[in-house]
Amino acid sequence: MIQGARSNDSIRARIEALGTSLSLPTVRKALGVLEGEHASQRRGGVDELMDIRVYEPGDEARHIDWRTSARVGRPMVVQRERPSTSRIWLLLDVGREMTGSCRSGEPAYEVAANALRMFAALSLRRSDDVSLVFGDAASITRVPFNGGFAQFERTLDQALQRSWDRPRNIDALLDYARRIRDRQALIVLATDEHALRQRHLEAIRRLAQTHPMVFIDVATLNPFDSQTGRNCPVYDGTSRRAVPAFLSNARSRDEVATHRAYLAAALNRELTRCGSHMIRSDSSAAMFEAFVRLVSVTLARSGRNQLRSAAMPELRIGG
Repeated sequence: MIQGARSNDSIRARIEALGTSLSLPTVRKALGVLEGEHASQRRGGVDELMDIRVYEPGDEARHIDWRTSARVGRPMVVQRERPSTSRIWLLLDVGREMTGSCRSGEPAYEVAANALRMFAALSLRRSDDVSLVFGDAASITRVPFNGGFAQFERTLDQALQRSWDRPRNIDALLDYARRIRDRQALIVLATDEHALRQRHLEAIRRLAQTHPMVFIDVATLNPFDSQTGRNCPVYDGTSRRAVPAFLSNARSRDEVATHRAYLAAALNRELTRCGSHMIRSDSSAAMFEAFVRLVSVTLARSGRNQLRSAAMPELRIGG
């Protein structure tokens, strides 16, 4: 438990650093590539002119006004309405199924919660309004939150101190998301890879057509992986029965892995068609890397790779 706690502290420190070490223009661009750009009443976009200031490191070159720069003799940046959302909704599945273990030894809800922290760190840096919503079979609860990232972490930690005795209800979470009226609000839905059925894929596809969306898919351990069984006994989460040793073989393991990969690929295709994204990983550390990689690749395509250079050195292991 001590080693697991240290690991979680380490990844949370990286998440906090991600939000504080990046320049504000880079944060805006990083979220913009995930949410789809649209006009808002904030600085940094391409609509109405708000003011002009001296260029600073981290500003996007496309915002330099070359005519004004030539007149004053140094680079000047035009500030306009920035293309971003003013609100982000973080929806977390808190059904008892989320207590299942990942390959890293973390419960699925911890990996999912850390993924939501990544979005909160950048969104709060950008001064967006953040809404946190928990959902299980008993209720859909909007967790009250006001303040900065430190307050968000305290609120999330306190809310996760629960009994975890209710099953999940993904239908209710998706219905809640569908009722969010602000069509420009970014929706981030976090659950594990066992939550979705075919009807959910269709609901997510419709939701992604009306809202910018990111789906957090937490991959839990493969119960038929013999290596997992040797390191730690695997138990069914409901019956508490151990998985029979004779089932832990390569054939069972590969069948489960193939089925999970197929479902993940199908969901990713649906989201991609609608311009949305999926981040799938089996640990908080891998989720962090996947998040950085997704945004970095998109930024690199637009000639900006500052996010990767700022965050990736922390992820290197063994030099």
